[in-house]
Amino acid sequence: MALAWPATRPTVTAPIASARTTDQLPALLGVAGLTLTAQELDRLAEASA
Repeated sequence: MALAWPATRPTVTAPIASARTTDQLPALLGVAGLTLTAQELDRLAEASA
């Protein structure tokens, strides 16, 4: 969620994340398959306002 939402913002070119170990990498790569619903995007936009 922390990477998927910024990726939908028009002013964000690419969210930046880093893994300190190779064990953390699969969780970071999982964001590529995450699609947020319109309702989730609305709620996140409201929370960040």
